[in-house]
Formats: sequence, structure tokens, C-alpha cells
Amino acid sequence: MLSAESAAVIRATLPVVAESLDEITTRFYGAMFRDRPELLDGMFNRGNQASGAQRRALAGSIAGFASALLADPEARPDALLARIAHKHAAVGVTEDQYVIVHKYLFGAIAEVLGDAVTPEVAAAWDEAYWLMAGALIAREALLYQEAGVRPGEIWRQWTVVERREETSDVASFLLRPADGEPAPRARAGQYVSVRVRMPDGVRQLRQYSLSSDPGGDLRRITVKRVAGAEDAPDGEVSTLLHRRIRPGDELTLSAPFGDVVLDEDDTPVVLVSAGIGCTPMVGMLDRLVATGSDRPVLVLHADRSPAEHALRRETRTLAARLPRASTRFWYEQSGPGNTAPSDRFGLMDLAGVDIPADATVYLCGPLPFMRSVRTRLLRAGVSARNIRYEVFGPDLWLPGTVDAADDTADAA
Repeated sequence: MLSAESAAVIRATLPVVAESLDEITTRFYGAMFRDRPELLDGMFNRGNQASGAQRRALAGSIAGFASALLADPEARPDALLARIAHKHAAVGVTEDQYVIVHKYLFGAIAEVLGDAVTPEVAAAWDEAYWLMAGALIAREALLYQEAGVRPGEIWRQWTVVERREETSDVASFLLRPADGEPAPRARAGQYVSVRVRMPDGVRQLRQYSLSSDPGGDLRRITVKRVAGAEDAPDGEVSTLLHRRIRPGDELTLSAPFGDVVLDEDDTPVVLVSAGIGCTPMVGMLDRLVATGSDRPVLVLHADRSPAEHALRRETRTLAARLPRASTRFWYEQSGPGNTAPSDRFGLMDLAGVDIPADATVYLCGPLPFMRSVRTRLLRAGVSARNIRYEVFGPDLWLPGTVDAADDTADAA
């Protein structure tokens, strides 16, 4: 519970803090990595740092948590906290690291805001920070316990038993525990972190969704090689996996985490994706097949062309094995690859698509795509609480854009 005194101070100062969050988080990361460079070795992704994605995600979580506390000082935004906790557990965050973050974050706030940070202001934001940190520490401890690992000790060696080229820039890797022990329990829709050592000796990691049924001792990840853009370099981890990893090699994987998971209800399921966002959806679809589900299932996917649609044939094959499943694909361009009568060309258009009002909808793809689809689903009568989404990389679906509590109701 946030005290009334601190709530009043945060309400008065939130606009100024929010306006300065980009500069605050920039200074925060700069100072922390300058003094604690070991944190860049195996915990923070350099690509996300270079593009500013991590900085923007941190700013969004701070603003979102503070706003939620002001909306109801006696309640915590549990869905937002659950999503962050899963992300933290997937990289091995431990309780002591919250002390480090506090030191550098509040140092950056003092630098940027100067005399505006009075003792009362500092105390109020300090209270809010430790409310958030305490809630996350408790949630992460529970996640580690459920995963059967000690806090932060999430890593295990896996052997690549098969590699399959899905498209020109997407490859799947089938993995088995290298120690011969059973695979950890996982749920369809979850992801694992993959940690690799780069040529300069620094370990880097990236999260990848489990792209097949996680019910056995084999796991599959499907990796798209990330090409650099103006504000970011090529994806270091994906490039290394594509260039170097072959059957017989070993990879370091975390325990599985993620709160956007296939539920066990009997309501209709709608799986909506674009591009490589198909990977958790195929994992869910494979799980439905493995459990002999008779739920109504609708698979909707958008891609640039049939040739660039990873796992396209597998998606159709899996759907055909379910008694009440159907697929619809949209392609921006024609090209090589067989199409079905239900396929369309152009952007995804839900006009004429029957979306059951009681369906649970899972979304994964670029943020503009998910925002657009979500809007159309709401107009079609689907409850916001039944729309769940997964973001690849730092979660930039910032508070204020959507209601995080509704969209992560699975927590996710």
C-alpha cells in the first residue's frame, strides 16, 4: 500500500518525472554499466541497449507502476508485475540486484531533476520503488521455486539434435538436455533465454518462444536472423546461431518462463500472429493436438509472402489434425509457395472473419500489428480481458496505449 503522503507527492511530480524518464534511464544505464560492466556479460542484451529499446521499456514500467498506484493506492498492478517478473526470471535477476538498480536509478533522478528532488520527493519515489521491487522479488522467488531452480541459477546445457531451415532467414533447433535428465516442465506459449559467448568473449542472451509442444523431453526454438536497422546492429545471438550452430553442438538455455500461456479451458481459441510471431502460436497449436483438444481453433497469420512464412506447412498440418480448427493466411506479396483457397493477399483484414465473442485470443507480432488487431477484436465484441499478447524483446507496449491489466489477464 502506498502511503497517502507519498501518493500526493508522486501525483504532483509524476508529469515532470515522466517527461524526463528518457534522460534519466539513459544516465542510469550509462553509470551502472560504467561501474558494473559485468552486468553486460550474460544479463543485458547489447542490441536492446544500442537501440534504446531497453531504456524505453524501463521508463514505461516506472511510469506504468506509478500511474497504477495513483489509480488505486491500496492495490498493485499485478498483471504488469507478473509480466516483468517472468522477464526478470528468464535472465536470472536476483534480489541483491535491486539494490544496485536503486543506487544508480536514484542517482540519475537526482542528476536530471536537480533541486526539484527534495527530501520529500526522494522519500515518496523511494517508497514506490521498494513497493515495486518487493513485489517483484516475491514473485520471482515463487517463479524460481516453481521452476525447481535456485534464484538466478536458471541455466542448463542442451544438445542440438536437429536443425531445420524453415525459410531463407529462419531456422529451427530441436534440443535435448545434455545431462540426460528430464526436461523441466514448460507450458505452451512460454519462452527460454539462450545464452551464447560472442567472439569478443562477452556472453549475450536472447529469448525465444518454444515453437513445439513442450510436453516431452525435447524442446524446439525457431530463430529468425535479425538484420540491423538504422538504430540497431544485426542481432548478435540470432546471427551466431544461424552461422555456427549445428547438430551435436550444445547451447545454454534457461528454465522456461512467460505468462502468456495456453489456458486449459474449453472456450474457442484464436491464434493471431505476424512474421516470426507465429512461433508461440505453433507451440500452442501443437499442444492442442498433443492433448486431443476438440476446442474450436482459428489460426490467423500475416506475412510478407508464402516463402517467408516460417512453419507454414506445419501450421496447416497441425490444424488439419484438430476436429474444429481452420487457418487463414494473409500475404503482402505473391511469390513461390503453395497457397490455399482461404489465403488472401494484402494486410490482415478481419472483415468477414467470425471471431467468437467468448474466444481467448493470443497475439504475437510487431507492435503496430498487434495494436491494430486488438482494436478490431474489441470492435468485434471480444472482451479486452480475453486478449493476451506476447512481445519479443523489451515490452514497449507502454501503459496508456492499452490497459496492461486487461491484456495480461492470464497472469503472462
